Amino acid sequence: MSSSDRTKSALFYEYPPEDGDVFGQGRRERIEKLTDLYTTVITRDNFDRHAAALADVEVIFATWGIPSFGDRHFKAMPNLKAVFYAAGNVKSFATPLIDRNITLVGGWDINAIPVAEMCLSQVLLSLRGYFRATRRYADLKTHDAKSFPRSGVFGESVGLIGLGKIGTRLRNLLATYPIKVLAYDPFLTDERAEQLSVESVSLVELFKRSLVVSNHIPDIESTVGTLRHEHFSEMRDGATFINSGRGAQVVEADLIRVLENRSDLTALLDVTLSEPPIQDSPLWQLPNVVISPHIGGTVGDEVVRLADCVIDEYERWQAGQSLSYEITSKVLATMG
Repeated sequence: MSSSDRTKSALFYEYPPEDGDVFGQGRRERIEKLTDLYTTVITRDNFDRHAAALADVEVIFATWGIPSFGDRHFKAMPNLKAVFYAAGNVKSFATPLIDRNITLVGGWDINAIPVAEMCLSQVLLSLRGYFRATRRYADLKTHDAKSFPRSGVFGESVGLIGLGKIGTRLRNLLATYPIKVLAYDPFLTDERAEQLSVESVSLVELFKRSLVVSNHIPDIESTVGTLRHEHFSEMRDGATFINSGRGAQVVEADLIRVLENRSDLTALLDVTLSEPPIQDSPLWQLPNVVISPHIGGTVGDEVVRLADCVIDEYERWQAGQSLSYEITSKVLATMG
């Protein structure tokens, strides 16, 4: 097939990338074999310089750094039919595309893989009392540091708040361990709870019974401030709260108040209300808080997995097959 017969495409992202080239390691070459790819990577800064050459583009392959599409983009690309986004959240740019019936595919589910893997490691360490033990060891400097009730993994309870993409992947990773999984999700049906082998409970009961609580609530308006003092104050002795979702779902002052009064608890926060927390936030000072700089998502060589996902989806789209990762208005409404 000559280049004139192939679908015209373009790459949209910030180039060169900071955290690994999503379309590196042969992925760009794969797109070039499947489509007639425009030679220059389009960025927010160079779009206007290349706009005239993009009139025939039907498909965009993109990742972090994609622009928020406006009238000038659609006017320059009147033939645009689909955007294949090799990254996670699409909320910042999706609506204008969906409103124009432009197919949008995202790597949201694939980006959930490393987040769930990180949470799994945190859950397992927390069940062994690792974080509490290291704090005590630094203070006592003797093996008396481990002289507190520690349960280990066998037969313990882990609570998952939200069973979306990440929560579900984490639950599946936990399936190989002898752990009871409790779940709170307003949309969880009895049928799905049985399918996932989780016990559906109220939010308060989840905090009361779980030795580890992991938050995966979507970041939408209705969930802001969901996790409050009434929940954190019910945590078991030595329990751990993990947040890899978003900071807005936590009433941070309530969490801080409980952590200040209970040194047995641990909070592992990959996200906070403001990122980073303000300089004088107690979160920086509390010994039972571990803050990481939002590292849960895809990094390093993992990034090409996102490209593989959307290129595979492109081939299905081109063949008229159903898509696995299309983002519709209904899906968008549930995204964090």
